[in-house]
Amino acid sequence: MLNIQKKIENDKAVLSLAGRLDTITAPELEQMVKEVLPGCSALTLNMESLDYISSAGLRVLLAAHKAFSEKGGMTVTHVGDAIMEILDVTGFAGILTIE
Repeated sequence: MLNIQKKIENDKAVLSLAGRLDTITAPELEQMVKEVLPGCSALTLNMESLDYISSAGLRVLLAAHKAFSEKGGMTVTHVGDAIMEILDVTGFAGILTIE
């Protein structure tokens, strides 16, 4: 299960993720990114409460990164150790802006 909290300030979207980002839940995040893309110049993904990410979740992160790179960019924040290890091993840590 994935819980996504959306907050928009000015033209910047913050999506806070909690739970598991996997094959079943990745379409939820993908849809949310598509919803905020037209009206927002930047995206922040808060992963403070994200417990797990699969390859399907990584695919959505890459697509969001690409979409927002043409605008104000995408930032990933509050990444826990387990998720950071996955981002490191897959090479995503070198692609994404992580704070």
